[in-house]
Amino acid sequence: MFITRSRRVAAATIASLALVGLAACGGSDSDEPADDKKSSAAAPAPEPTEETSAAPAASGNQPAWAKPALEGGEKISTVKAGDITVDIYQVGTTKATRTGQFVDPDTNKPLLDKGDDIVFVNYVITNNGQPVDLGSSLVSVEPRYKDWKYLQGMDAVVDDALFEQQKVNKEGIVTGAYNEKGIYPFGAGESYTYGENFKYQKNSPITFKVTITPVDAEGELVHDKRVEGEGDGTIK
Repeated sequence: MFITRSRRVAAATIASLALVGLAACGGSDSDEPADDKKSSAAAPAPEPTEETSAAPAASGNQPAWAKPALEGGEKISTVKAGDITVDIYQVGTTKATRTGQFVDPDTNKPLLDKGDDIVFVNYVITNNGQPVDLGSSLVSVEPRYKDWKYLQGMDAVVDDALFEQQKVNKEGIVTGAYNEKGIYPFGAGESYTYGENFKYQKNSPITFKVTITPVDAEGELVHDKRVEGEGDGTIK
């Protein structure tokens, strides 16, 4: 159920930062960097902790570089991008423990404030085709409510404890599996999981966009082989 739709864009200059649509919110009490939330799909890879030419090959139905799979919640959507399938589950809701990273350019108030209700979703990502080498971003998933009016993606709370409580992996790569070249083999029939949170809007239609850009033997992105998929669901 792939769709195309136009989005209304908001642009503003907040403080001294030039951002399109939104500006960073200075009120966060997070100890983590403001850009820790992925863009996309998985959180940006930290500096390699060990030097290897590529992540180890897989054994079983999960890549060796992946965190142990966590599954739970109610399925709300499935998106196909080429041979890769992303099953999306609504896991649970809780309260934001800190302020998000962005503000509304019209009101200068945080889009996500401490104490707001947030919802966690989990992505179960499966390769139904031939093996493919992924880069550090792995498979990127971007959620947007249908009424989301900003160019910037939806804000999130960066709090490891909340991810643990909700039993959702914050990123897909296990500590120690990061490598210098940024090559992560994703074998046929293998799966891994990660998830995220955003402001809870009950009974709201939502779209999930999936993007996959493989890498070559040197870890360089192969843009000609980029594939995308998009699907709808409803946050209940």
